[in-house]
Amino acid sequence: MLYLVPTPIGNLEDMTLRAIRILKEVDLVLAEDTRTSKRLLTHYGIATPLRSYHAHNEHATVTSLAAQLQGGANMALVTDAGTPGISDPGFLLVRACVQSGVRVECLPGATAFVPALAASGLPCDRFHFEGFLPHKKGRQTRLLYLAALPNTFVLYESPNRLVKCLEQLIEYCGPERPACVARELSKLHEDLRTDTLEAILKYYRQKDAVKGEVVIVVGGK
Repeated sequence: MLYLVPTPIGNLEDMTLRAIRILKEVDLVLAEDTRTSKRLLTHYGIATPLRSYHAHNEHATVTSLAAQLQGGANMALVTDAGTPGISDPGFLLVRACVQSGVRVECLPGATAFVPALAASGLPCDRFHFEGFLPHKKGRQTRLLYLAALPNTFVLYESPNRLVKCLEQLIEYCGPERPACVARELSKLHEDLRTDTLEAILKYYRQKDAVKGEVVIVVGGK
């Protein structure tokens, strides 16, 4: 069995009882960053062995891990925060498991875009999840596509690129398009700001430094 175990995006209290139990019971925990996951496991008294599994080694390790799972091992996959596979490593191993007949179970739990979308005040009955935009090649094409969507769309962005991203969204969507920027979700200094793209850009241009994971929610055309 391969378990996909969501981990808190900020607040450690968002770890579910089931997730804690699974992490204690499996033979091995595959972690995006073992240092980050070690702190989480230690907090909950979990002594299960950790092994590194991230974007730089997943192609090289996926076959051997799938073989171990076929042989009867039970493993849990975690990332630094949120649900594995959502803009994080996980897809390759899940696909290998599905193709080789290994059962995959994903626990419900934390993922950053859901609370940002739900609390934004923008329509969320239908939406498009884009994740991270390409840094260079293909970025313009994706922005053109997103700007024309009739439904709300959701982006992930790094804090140091937030202002530039907002400037580009204004270029393609217009300054009056409604949007929300959500930062530090579930943490002490959680910040959700819903306004026009122009007003949100003005706010962040005045801030000395932006910290924390960033989710951008933009209303449809």
